[in-house]
Amino acid sequence: MREGEWLGREDGMKNPWLMLMGFLVTTFVVAGIGGATTAGSVRDWYPTLVKPSWNPPAWVFGPVWTALYAMMAVAGWLVWRRVGWGGALAWFGVQLVLNATWSPVFFGMQRIGLALVNIILLWGAIAGTTVAFWRVTPVAGWLFVPYLAWVSFATVLNFTIWRLNR
Repeated sequence: MREGEWLGREDGMKNPWLMLMGFLVTTFVVAGIGGATTAGSVRDWYPTLVKPSWNPPAWVFGPVWTALYAMMAVAGWLVWRRVGWGGALAWFGVQLVLNATWSPVFFGMQRIGLALVNIILLWGAIAGTTVAFWRVTPVAGWLFVPYLAWVSFATVLNFTIWRLNR
């Protein structure tokens, strides 16, 4: 049995576009988790928080995250195409889990400090994924750079909101 075969890479390689759809669906399910837990809080709770003057307007987040999730999916798929399931995609999975938990913690539980811990861990997982992806194919690594940049900004924003609302 060749590497990746036991998890269906061989079947997926016959139709790699189907696997791309799987990566897209997976990343957008994570986006859906975030969206499902933010709706009420964005409308009711988030406006009551003290935020810095450089807090982006609400309309920015949807387009930015949509582009980032699509780039994450393509990057994961490119790595899978090159080496199958393994260490690089383990990093991908860890960052997806941490990504999926940030919105429920910040918006759902309204725990800004705990969300800060989560996003710091997420940043580390994204950095690890970026390096691991880069080693497999630089294109996948580059696709993760905007995500790392955005989460860097979001980490500073999370910290600032936590500090302003303690």
